[in-house]
Amino acid sequence: MHVAEFIVSSARLTELHECSALLRRTRKRAEEIVREADALLDEAELSGDAERVLALRADVEQARQAYCKVLNAYVAICGRITEERQAIVEEQFARSSRHQGLSGVA
Repeated sequence: MHVAEFIVSSARLTELHECSALLRRTRKRAEEIVREADALLDEAELSGDAERVLALRADVEQARQAYCKVLNAYVAICGRITEERQAIVEEQFARSSRHQGLSGVA
């Protein structure tokens, strides 16, 4: 890996980490929203408010779907971070092996 490629890969990895941090915070907030929506639904069910129960069930479902989207994005970013790190490590190892005259065969 040339120096320029390493810099680009490192910058890309940094950006992925920043996206991961944002998605982690978003995921935590989405979890809170689902819990709050569930609590409101439970409250409406206990009070016997059928009209409110129907509306809140739709809200809970929407909150869960949004949470799933955020969670899937978070998992995808984490996978991409792993791939990027692996590529950097493999290239550094290959470069080190070439400089040491190793064939790469273990």
